[in-house]
Amino acid sequence: MTPAARVEAAIEVLYLVIAAARTNGAPADRIVSEWFRSRRFAGSGDRRAVRDLVFRAIRACGEIPASGRAAMLLLASEDAALTALFDGSRHGPQPILSGEPVAAAGLAPEWLVTALARSGIEGAEAAALLERAPLDVRVNGLRAGRADLPSGGERTLAANGWRYPHGTRIEDTPAWREGVIEVQDTGSQLACDALAAKPGESVVDLCAGGGGKTLALAAAMEGAGRILACDADRGRLSRLQPRAERAGADGIETRLLNPGAELEQLADWHGQADAVLVDAPCSGTGTWRRNPEARWRLTPAQLDRYVSLQARLLDVGAALVRPGGRLVYVTCSLLDAEGAEQAAGFLDRNAGRWRSEQPVLPAGTQRGPGLRLSPYRDGTDGFFIARFGAL
Repeated sequence: MTPAARVEAAIEVLYLVIAAARTNGAPADRIVSEWFRSRRFAGSGDRRAVRDLVFRAIRACGEIPASGRAAMLLLASEDAALTALFDGSRHGPQPILSGEPVAAAGLAPEWLVTALARSGIEGAEAAALLERAPLDVRVNGLRAGRADLPSGGERTLAANGWRYPHGTRIEDTPAWREGVIEVQDTGSQLACDALAAKPGESVVDLCAGGGGKTLALAAAMEGAGRILACDADRGRLSRLQPRAERAGADGIETRLLNPGAELEQLADWHGQADAVLVDAPCSGTGTWRRNPEARWRLTPAQLDRYVSLQARLLDVGAALVRPGGRLVYVTCSLLDAEGAEQAAGFLDRNAGRWRSEQPVLPAGTQRGPGLRLSPYRDGTDGFFIARFGAL
C-alpha cells in the first residue's frame, strides 16, 4: 500500500469504528483486525501503519467525530506530511476542500470531562488517560520454572509483575505457551493483592469475566483452597477454563449467574466465604489507554445504570462473606460515582456490620474509603480499590 492508500484505509476503518461506537458494536481493535482479514494484499507494515493512524485519530477526537474523514483531517491539521497525502491519487484520499468539516480535539465528550474534573482528574492526570499503555504480565507461581521469562522486561510495583515494551509479541513466547506468564495490568494485579487470598481459603470472584483476576487469586492460594468464579456473561466465563488449564490452576468452580437472581443462585455460599472480590462492571474510564473509543460510547444514563448495578453487586458480595471475612470492591474507573462515593454508600448502608480496611499496596492515592491508581501517578490503568472487613 502507498502512504496515501494507508490514509484512505484508516479513514474507511474509522467510519466503521464511529458507527460501532454509536450502536455499541464491536471494539476498535476487532474492527481493525476484521478489516484486514479480508484484505490479504496488505502487509504487516501496512497493518501497523493503518492501525497507528486509526488509534491516533481516536485519541485526538474528544467528541465522537462526524466521519472518519473528519477525524483524519484533525490529525492532518497538525501534520503537514499527512496533509500532503490527501492528493487524490489512486486509492488515496481526495484533496482537502476549503471549509471541510474537521473533528474537534479534546479529552472526551464535555459531560464526561466535567465528571472527571469533579473527581479530581484534570490536567496531566486527564491527559495520561489517552497515552499508549505498556504491556504488563504476571508471573504465575503455579508454573514457575517451566520456561524462562522473555527478555526485555522490567519489574513493576506488583510482586509478580513485569513490563514489556508496547507491541511485544508476548503470546509467541515459550513462557506464555507454558502458562508461566499471564497478560495482566499491574493495577489489576494490585487489586488482587488487596484481597490477600491465602492457601486453604474459600474465595469468590463475583464478576470474574474471562478470569484474569481469578487466576491471580488461584496462584496466590498456591492451588490449595476453593475458588468460585461467577459471571452473567456466558461467553466471557467460558474462556476461563482453558486459561486455567494452561496456568495449572486446578479446582476453580465456575457458575453462570442470572442478573437479579444472584443471591438465590449463590444460596449455598451465604456467609461461607473467607474473601469475596467484586470487580464490578463499570464505565472503564481507567482503561482508555487500551480502549480510547470507549469514551464515545458512555452516556450519563449508562453511567447511572453502572452505579446502580455496582451497589447491588456489593450487597450480593457482602452476603457471601463469613463473620471476620473480607470484601474487596474494584472498578477500573476514575469517576468518584463508581469509586469513593460507591464505597462510602456501602458503608452507610451497612453501619455496624462492616468497617473500612485500607488496602496495603505499594501504589495508589487515598480517595475516600479506598485507594485510586492512575496512569499518571502510578503507571497503571486507572482503578479504585476499597477493602471492607465483616464485623
